[in-house]
Amino acid sequence: MVAARITVNGKETRISPAPAHTTVLDFLRERGLTGTKEGCAEGECGACSVLVARPGVDKPTDWVAVNACLVPVAALDGQEVVTSEGLAGADASGTPAVLHPVQEEMAVRGGSQCGFCTPGFICSMASEYYRPDRCAHADPADGSGSGSGSGSEHGPNGFDLHALSGNLCRCTGYRPIRDAAYAVGMPAEDDPLARRREQSPPEPAATAYTQDDSAFLRPGTLADAVRLLRERPDAVVVAGSTDWGVEVNIRSRRAHCVVAVDRLPELRALHVGSDHIEIGAAQTLTEIERRLDGAVPLLAELFPQFASRLIRNSATLGGNLGTGSPIGDSPPVLLALEASLVLADADGEREVPLCDYFTGYRQSVRRPGELIRAVRVPLPLSPVTAFHKIAKRRFDDISSVAVAFALDIEDGTVRKARIGLGGIAATPIRALATEAALEGEPWTERTAEAAARVLRAEGTPMDDHRASAGYRTAMLGQSLLKLYARTTEAVPS
Repeated sequence: MVAARITVNGKETRISPAPAHTTVLDFLRERGLTGTKEGCAEGECGACSVLVARPGVDKPTDWVAVNACLVPVAALDGQEVVTSEGLAGADASGTPAVLHPVQEEMAVRGGSQCGFCTPGFICSMASEYYRPDRCAHADPADGSGSGSGSGSEHGPNGFDLHALSGNLCRCTGYRPIRDAAYAVGMPAEDDPLARRREQSPPEPAATAYTQDDSAFLRPGTLADAVRLLRERPDAVVVAGSTDWGVEVNIRSRRAHCVVAVDRLPELRALHVGSDHIEIGAAQTLTEIERRLDGAVPLLAELFPQFASRLIRNSATLGGNLGTGSPIGDSPPVLLALEASLVLADADGEREVPLCDYFTGYRQSVRRPGELIRAVRVPLPLSPVTAFHKIAKRRFDDISSVAVAFALDIEDGTVRKARIGLGGIAATPIRALATEAALEGEPWTERTAEAAARVLRAEGTPMDDHRASAGYRTAMLGQSLLKLYARTTEAVPS
């Protein structure tokens, strides 16, 4: 097998002899590319962000910003990376000679002070700068061409400020950074990174990288992957590494064998059929968001609240469900959507309703050697939906409580109710008692108040550093009252 290699700023280099757990961040810094910084080592500050050439949604290639502190460098075998140093033009000696337009605007508008966070901001800004469907418009409140996010946070150049979600600045202040983002124009015709979007990204390499008795393996097909997992039951399965990367960095966990499934073609499809939508478990949340383009309103409401854009550029539904965390944001939404999971192993596939998937704290019915291949959402969708995430911060935070609603209301009566809950039990759960209290009842204030009392009794909330049990209980009931108020408030004439 060909030795593992990575292309950084146009130059190919061997990954060896880096240990198998080495992150992209450490790999780059050891080679003198110190613009990439370690701030939190958890994917929360964005000081480490770099650009990676990924399969595009609107063009063959997208330049996607990712947290270099979380991604194993072996996961980018055969791939292309651009750092903040690589964005600028260079002279014959390799010294940057011409600032990139994003760098220029950050400089002239005072967007950098100490400079620690600046390279990460620049890479995230460059990812948005090269977004193919970004287009200028006269009204900053117009979200046209954005693909996602709040329309009020788009500049006249179409720049989605949420592209910087996940990047923190500790001293400059965000106004000049926003000003720089809103001032950048469109890529010039001769811009090499813009032209690069017209060519397909490198095909994922089948990787078998071993160093110091540890292995990072990327099978080429699903059949190879499930066969490998049967042979190596001790293997850690990763996709975007947004969870495993934290374990490696913060808890110093090491694995003898890591198996990457993020580029398996069988896990990256998205199909809209007549009776269900099937979402490949290894598609990133950003890819799902842009490909569905609002077709599932409840998911569209979830995505902007799920961590940050940097995390969503790597994180997957399969990974979020596979960890079995009771505070993951996607399970409550998928429970309300009555989703099921397609599980695959060497013996074949089976479909499991998500409501039957979780069996205990971080435990599930998934057998050793099984992978989540896809998530299926049945059609038609309920017309009344909402996702309420209660957390200490509006964005980029872990839920204290998460509540997802999907209701069918016909002629003023609740015909069907599905409610998914997170953060109030050892597993994500359906609010079955509340659903029963709603179904068949008129959608009135009295019904909502009665069902809210039932909802407050669902689950087994606990006291922890994020919230007290009493607060969680109160927020459950309040979330239903909020939904009722939203659906019945008068529409201005």
